[in-house]
Amino acid sequence: MKRNRTEEKRTADSNTDAIRMAEEAFGSLIRSELERIERMKMDTEPVDFTKLKEIIVGILPGDGIGPIIMEQAVRVLSFLMASEIESGRLKLRVIKGMTIEERAASGESLPASVFEEIKKCNVLLKGPMVTPRASDPWPNLVSANSLLRRGLDLFAAVRPIRILEKKIDWTFFRENIEGEYIWGNKGIQVNEDLAVDFRIQTRPGTQRIARAAFDFARKNGKKNVTVVTKANIVKLSDGNFVKEVREVGKDYPEIEIQERLVDAMSAKLMDPEFNKGMEVILLPNLYGDIVTDIAAEQQGGLGTASSSNLGNRYALFEAIHGTAPYLVEHGRGKYADPCSLIRAAGMLMAHIGYGDRKKKLDQALDICTVKERKTVITTMPDGASTAEFTDYLLETLNK
Repeated sequence: MKRNRTEEKRTADSNTDAIRMAEEAFGSLIRSELERIERMKMDTEPVDFTKLKEIIVGILPGDGIGPIIMEQAVRVLSFLMASEIESGRLKLRVIKGMTIEERAASGESLPASVFEEIKKCNVLLKGPMVTPRASDPWPNLVSANSLLRRGLDLFAAVRPIRILEKKIDWTFFRENIEGEYIWGNKGIQVNEDLAVDFRIQTRPGTQRIARAAFDFARKNGKKNVTVVTKANIVKLSDGNFVKEVREVGKDYPEIEIQERLVDAMSAKLMDPEFNKGMEVILLPNLYGDIVTDIAAEQQGGLGTASSSNLGNRYALFEAIHGTAPYLVEHGRGKYADPCSLIRAAGMLMAHIGYGDRKKKLDQALDICTVKERKTVITTMPDGASTAEFTDYLLETLNK
């Protein structure tokens, strides 16, 4: 009995120490988040790219198939923006130091010296980058993608999905900073039995992503914003997300707001009755990550989809897929589909004021991938290579 009481006291003392340490760690996280909220409140004026005399586009090729598809995306960008590049208004600048080999060697996901070079650019075109997993032969580095989004305060991930034959033209607005991801590597291991991760929702963070979605809807003649959460279960963070979206929506009375639960959204996304009227879809971070991948698969696969990551000062445009190590390992990297990054280049052009070039590119891609399909990517040697498809696209653009 005496031994049991001694063990109980040790356990109680150990638990008390664990709770105290967890409370200190949590308090530090809360303080840092309150400081971030104050910075958000100060940063409200977006850059007007049409007024800039010079726009610098940073090129981050990435890993795996990244450099392969980036080469083709730059070919298309250079073709469509040839006059601006020749005049010096648009400058393409390759940013070095962000391959997985270089990041592993430095022990940093986003080396400080590289980040300083990135911040000298106005917009970025980024290929997929490796985020190491436990089974990978790399140090367990945090996501460079997340660090770029947070470091540049790119709060809106905008992902268009178009399926012509089903008359689907959706634009997803995913909150890009908060949710489960902002403290994704800052959870608390209380003791060997208890680990705690966090989900963050802030009023300013929700307001700015909501306003971005409603502004887009108004400017593009959309009449519906659908907000996707699990607010029936996650009462505070998801509940407040819906509350703030509806509050912002009061400034856009012509736009209907409807709500969907994320599980139903994932299951019934392609149900015509369920998705009837959906045009702009607004989601918190984690739900947006999942649902946009599901939608991209319906469009034709992750290789066809692109994303813009927008902030008030910077913007980053990328493919939403990964580095495709299987293709690279089997010598098929040169057959990768470049459409995702080419579409990202189109979004970049529209963002800096050249929407006409994006429209021209979209029309050519529709011809090459849906209507004519004279040169088809299969990711196998029996299909077109990455470069051959881009040749076909450039020929189409030149007609």
